[in-house]
Amino acid sequence: MPIVECSGYRPPPGFANGHVQTIFPALFRRVPPVTAERERLTLDDGDFLDLDWSRTPNTDRIAILTHGLEGDSKNSCIQGMAMALRRAGWDVLAWNFRGCSGEPNLALRSYHSGATEDLQAVVSRALEIPEYQRISFVGFSLGGNMLLKYLGDLAGDVDPRIHRAVAFSVPCDLASSSRQLEEMTNRLYMQRFLRTLREKIRDKIRRFPGSVHDVGLDRMRTFKEFDGAYTAPMHGFSSADDYWERASCKPVLTAISVPTLLVNAKNDPFLPEECFPVEAARANPNFFFESPASGGHAGFVSFDPSGQYWSETRAVEFLG
Repeated sequence: MPIVECSGYRPPPGFANGHVQTIFPALFRRVPPVTAERERLTLDDGDFLDLDWSRTPNTDRIAILTHGLEGDSKNSCIQGMAMALRRAGWDVLAWNFRGCSGEPNLALRSYHSGATEDLQAVVSRALEIPEYQRISFVGFSLGGNMLLKYLGDLAGDVDPRIHRAVAFSVPCDLASSSRQLEEMTNRLYMQRFLRTLREKIRDKIRRFPGSVHDVGLDRMRTFKEFDGAYTAPMHGFSSADDYWERASCKPVLTAISVPTLLVNAKNDPFLPEECFPVEAARANPNFFFESPASGGHAGFVSFDPSGQYWSETRAVEFLG
């Protein structure tokens, strides 16, 4: 029963609120770039992924970091994690989803919560380097869902070099999380996500005339509308509901076969009860679930003298 009953996270004074935890790092945290060596990986369909590395010649282990919705490898949560892992002796590979590295991707399709084939391409690139005998993962939010689905879909068919994984603030059940973000208290987050998603669709309309159309883009206020009109048809799903069902990691958590930790804070404004997979943790000895009372969405703020957040210390500890 790998449920972590007593989480070690305690928020600093004034940071118990989930919205404060969520917003503070995005606005005020600055981390010097750690993964500064860029490589462009060409995919089988002719598109590309931009990979950002930090590596030395003296380690046999690498951590692959996966960002969240409309994020990128430069996000403070990614660079903060990279900084902590480098201090602990890991090489780091932070990758960008299609269209998230500062340059539009080449294909009509983009990225989505269940695009595990792109994560597999990144893993395959790391496996090409013979020095790496231990490959671990850290994923955040949408990237955490993609990571957990990837591991669950693999089940027991895992390369022996794949070692451990940690995911934070994961919408394990995409349908319920999407509905949660429609709440009035989350309108600010929804507007922020839709603003950049709209810009990318407008770019697709310009570059792929006749293949993508404006079907009320400016009037859309929810993921139900956006995913139904764009995410689903662009990626082979019949509807938003079909996409959410098939891309959610929750149904495959019991199949994960490498030690994996999921940390979802109880006051995460993005996550309803359906995103707290207690039963999966009880059923799978490899799947550990930790739910601190506070932490917000990808927050877990700490004012440690080293500059590390609690999530980074916790990940390093679990990955060993």
